[in-house]
This record gives sequence, C-alpha cells and structure tokens, in this order.
Amino acid sequence: MDEMEEELKCPVCGSFFREPIILPCSHNICLACARNILVQTPDAESPQSSRASGSGVSDYDYLDLDKMSLYSEADSGYGSYGGFASAPTTPCQKSPNGVRVFPPAVPPPPSQHHLLQHPGSLPPIPRNSCITCPQCHRSLILDDRGLRGFPKNRVLEGVVDRYQQSKAAALKCQLCEKSPKEATVMCEQCDVFYCDPCRLRCHPPRGPLAKHRLVPPAQGRISRRTSPRKISTCTEHELENLSMYCVQCKMPVCYQCLEEGKHSTHEVKALGAMWKLHKGQLSQALNILSDRATEAKEFLVQLRNMVQHIQENGVEFEACLVAQCDALIDALNRRKAQLLSRVNKEHEHKLKVVRDQIQHCTVKLRQTTGLMEYCLEVIKENDPSGFLQISDALIRRVHMTESQWGKGTLTPRMTSDFDLTLDSGPLLQTIHQLDFVQMKVPAAPMLQLEECCTQNNSATLSWKQPPLSTIAVDGYILELDDGNGDSLGWVYVGKETICTVDGLHFNSTYRSRVKAFNSSGVSQYSKTLVMQTSETGLPPCDIKTIATVAWFTFDPASAHPDIVFSNENFTVSCNSYDDRVVMGNTGFSRGVHYWEMSVDRYDNHPDPAFGVARGDVLKDVMLGKDDKAWAMYVDNNRSWFMHNNSHTNRTDGGIGKGATVGVLLDFTRGILLFLINDEQQGPIAFEGMEGLFYPAISLNRNVQVTLHTGLPIPEFYAPSDPDPPGSVC
Repeated sequence: MDEMEEELKCPVCGSFFREPIILPCSHNICLACARNILVQTPDAESPQSSRASGSGVSDYDYLDLDKMSLYSEADSGYGSYGGFASAPTTPCQKSPNGVRVFPPAVPPPPSQHHLLQHPGSLPPIPRNSCITCPQCHRSLILDDRGLRGFPKNRVLEGVVDRYQQSKAAALKCQLCEKSPKEATVMCEQCDVFYCDPCRLRCHPPRGPLAKHRLVPPAQGRISRRTSPRKISTCTEHELENLSMYCVQCKMPVCYQCLEEGKHSTHEVKALGAMWKLHKGQLSQALNILSDRATEAKEFLVQLRNMVQHIQENGVEFEACLVAQCDALIDALNRRKAQLLSRVNKEHEHKLKVVRDQIQHCTVKLRQTTGLMEYCLEVIKENDPSGFLQISDALIRRVHMTESQWGKGTLTPRMTSDFDLTLDSGPLLQTIHQLDFVQMKVPAAPMLQLEECCTQNNSATLSWKQPPLSTIAVDGYILELDDGNGDSLGWVYVGKETICTVDGLHFNSTYRSRVKAFNSSGVSQYSKTLVMQTSETGLPPCDIKTIATVAWFTFDPASAHPDIVFSNENFTVSCNSYDDRVVMGNTGFSRGVHYWEMSVDRYDNHPDPAFGVARGDVLKDVMLGKDDKAWAMYVDNNRSWFMHNNSHTNRTDGGIGKGATVGVLLDFTRGILLFLINDEQQGPIAFEGMEGLFYPAISLNRNVQVTLHTGLPIPEFYAPSDPDPPGSVC
C-alpha cells in the first residue's frame, strides 16, 4: 500500500486527490488545481471547431493540439504562455512532487466577487481558457462547459478514500464520551464501532439487538469499503446515469447521448460487458506487469547477493594482494641478505690480501733497514784490508736485497674499490608496472550455427563468447581438418569472430572447432561442427565417376582494376586496350568441373584467353604468359594453347559475337580441355593438372563475356572410358 501512495497524489498540489477529473491524455488532476493552472488565450487562438474538453477527444487529436501548445521550444516545453496582454509571461513553478506547472490563474475582477460570497459557488471560467497537463504538457482549449466537461474519476476517489482509511490510526470507539478507547467490535447493522464497555452498555446482546452481527473492526472497515458507492452521471446530461459504452469515443455514455448527442451514430456496447472486458484486459496486463515485478524482485535479490559476493571477494582479493606483496618483500629481503653476504665476503677478502701484503712488506723493510744500518757501520771502518775482505760479499748482498724490491713489490695487490654493482633499474621498473591482470582463462566460445554455412568449396564459420562471460579475450584459434578425417590444424588466429575458408575439396566432410585465448591461457574447445561442402550429382549419361556441379561468379576482389563487372558479377568487360585478367571466386582441387562463357561483344578481331590459373597469376598480361595459368587464346579464325608463354596446338576455328567457349577441368585424370560452340577445340590442352585452380579469362575493351555455371559435363565426355569420343586421349 505504501508503494501506491505516489499514484494517489495530484501532480500540482502534491496532496491526495480531491475531486479528481480525467484529462483527455488520461492523466488526473484535482478539480481545484485544474482551475489554478488555467490560462486565458486570445480569441485568435481558439479552434474553429468546438472541441469539448471531455467529449471523447481521441489520442490522435493531440497532433492538432500540439500546434496549439502554449509552451515554446525556447523554454524546453515548460514555459508559461506569453506574448499577450491577457496572459503576462511568468516563470514556471514546481509542484511539491517535482512536476513543473503553470502559474495560478489571475484572480477574478472585483465585479465578480459577489459570486464567491455564496457557499459552494465557483467563479466562472474565462472565455478561451486553456489547460495544460502538468505531466505530459499537452494543451487543450476548454469549451463553454469549462471544467465540467471533464469526467470525474470516481474510481480514483474511492481508492484514495480507502487508502486514507487504511492509513488511519487504530479504530476508536464511536460512543466514548471523553477519550475514545480502541474499538473491539463493529455492528454491521448499526454501522458503529464499540469498545467493550460501550458495547455492553449501548448494544446489549438481547432483545432486537440480538440479531445484529458483530464483527472485528478490521472486517468492519472492509465491509464499509465494499459498500455501494454513488452512481456516476453523464457529464453532458447531469440527470442521466451512465448506462452504455461508446466504442469509438472510448467513454461511458447515457441513454440521452444515444438519442440526441453526437454518439447516436457510434457503436455502443453494454456498460457491464465492457466493464468485464476491460477488467479482463487490465488483469492480463497486470499479470504481465506482475511477471516483470517478480523478475525485478529476483534481480534485486541477485544484486544484493552480488553485493555480498563483492564484499567477500574484496576481502579475499585484499588478503591475496597483501600475501603476494608480502611474498615479494620476503623474497627481496632474502635476496638482500644474500647480496650483503657477498659484499661481506668481498670485504674480508680485500682486507686479508692487504694485511698479508702489509705483513710481508714490513718484514722485508725491517731486513732492508737492518742491512742498511750494518753497511753504514762497515763504511765507517778505517782498515782497508779488513773492509776489502767483506766488501765484495756485502755489495752482492745489497744488490740482491735491492733486486727483491723489484717491479710490483711496492704495488698494492688489491684495490680499495668494490667491483660489485647492483642494477636495480629493471626490477624497480617491474615493481612500478606491477598491476592486476585477468587471472582466468576465457570460456569456451559458442559456434553460431545459424550463421555457419558452406557454399561450393568454401566454408564460413561464426562464433561468439557465452552471454554471461566477462573475461577478456585476446583472440581466437580456428581449427579445421583436411577433409579426410585426419587431425585438425590451425587455419585462423586473430580477434575476428567470423572466418571464411576457401579452397576446400568438393563433396567432402570437414570438422571444425574454435578456442579462445588471453594472457592467462587458452580456453576449452567449442563443440565440434561437421560441415559438408557442395553436393555432387551424376551427369546425364551413365558415368561411374562423380562430377561436381558448382556455382560461382567472377571475383571483383582479385581482378585487375580495369575490369568492369555487371549482371551480379556474371558479366565482365574491360576499359583497357591491353589484356587484363579476372578470375572466378571459387577454386577447384578435386572432381570434374565444367563451365561456359558466352561472347556478348566481339569487335576488331581481338584474341581473348580462357582457362584456369593459380591465385597469384599476373593480372596485367594475357592469360598463359606466366607459369601460373593454363589457357586457350582464340581469335576469329584459329586458337592456340598457352602456358608459361609457350604456344602449342594451333587449331582452326575461331569465335565471334554469340559464340560459346567451354572449359572442362577433370582432376580424376588431371586434364584440361576446351570447347567452342559445344564441340571440342583441338586435343587435350594440358595434362598433369594438380593443386588448386581458379576459372580465369583475359580480355580487352573489344570483348565482353558472360559466365554460365552449374552446368553438367558435356554428354560426349566420359572420364571412365579409356578412349572417350572426340579424340580426347
């Protein structure tokens, strides 16, 4: 009930509806509030036709009413009417519930004050008054009846009354003299609420009152609500009750409206029948709305659960982050201890080397000093013979001692610098780049079967991620087998979700699957899809070898830019005097294939070339000039076969306008032959045909041809025969 309260409040005053009326736009407004938002328009603005404010204005009338709207685009549709002396421009105001409304109407002139002195009387509505719905801002000019032309919403008024009663405080006794006590029962016949003392005193259970029915107060309040209400009367004929329903105007009408009013020619139905029908329609609509409300409640439960999960996951991830950072800190501390140990070892080693050198040098210096002092004393000796006896030995000893102080003896064996340099730059950069990454692999993709298809010897596959998957995907890997049931191999790696694989075998079965990947790993495979390339059919004659019937067109994507396409890419011509190459959009690698090209235009005796080619054939020379094409070029008198710029098998017979050139490619025997006007032209043109070939033709601006595909092989050709007719072998 509390959630319904906003539906029961007027959009102007913000209070519960009092005497609500129904505007033609189906919105409601208090009668008093409707008078407050009236605006008077000039005479020139009144509509030519009298449009009654409450006389069944249809929804389509608003197309005209919009033209009379009293709010301008400059004010975003909310401004008050302005530009006339009778309606000065004033700013809009807001009602308590936030809806912008028009200002109150100007007070009546003093000459009309006497009308307000009588209780219950209302001032007359000014002529050409206009009312604007405060919710949808639709405007309407009132007729002579004014606000009385709008029907009163008795249902809404009853709902408001019941709601206010249900919101009231506990029911009190109606017979207590001073402070009423809480009622304990209600008499349905007396329609009075009693407390226990008043019931015993004023409504004893004996005599005539013994037959009265006493019910609990809540039940009594419900019985009051269900009591019959006032019967609605017609807005046109106030003394007549509404008894019928006008289907065209969608409003209840009275008997007099059918006899005299504008509803006399309209379709009407019984009020009770339409009441039941609309109740049923409203019930159905409510059922749908109830389903939506149920879904919304379930969604709110899901969101609340998500809040709880977010909180739990937040605590878990915070703990995980702290643990990871602590692990990094521990590892750094351990590495720090290891590096400090290495520094200490280096420090001790340097000190030991220097101290050893100091000790060694100190001993030698002591010996040298002692020798020097001894020599100085010897030099002081004045006895020549005694000096000479030891002088030679002493000189040798001095030289020997001096030689011991040779190169490197007085050089430090160790430097004071530490040769250890710690490069922490990369690690510091890594720490600065430390960030969160997606810690989950993607979900397995889903093949979109409705978009996967095969055409001729090409297969198109499409896939997508599951609808509820939120894990980032860096790309996809599409796998396909070779048509012989062998293991699957990669045919596409990338970010696209659709791929077309060309050059497959005709009449073959292929298996395909796809998986997704990101920085964390690779997903599971999708379900395996089995596809069948173009079906095959037997030619008209009794041939054991199966021939494939293929449909294809010329390919604009791979053609030379000078080629001109028409007739849905079945007809080609050229803008250049030089030969230009165009290929078909389907390649062949297996089976027997036959197609024809009819010559639509043939001027100045050119020599177009017909045949097959690899995908990388040259496009700006005659077909067959390079080693990527096998062709027959023909003029109006003769033809030649050409491959890798080698001309062979000159044959009489040419083409002209209306001629037909046929190409037959047989992979079962590896041969290529040509026909002109349904007859074989020359011997077998080429043998040993293996690999992937595309239909091709070269032509210049003097030729136009049209392609014909999906043809059976000619009747004369039987691949299973060792020597077919027509000198094939």
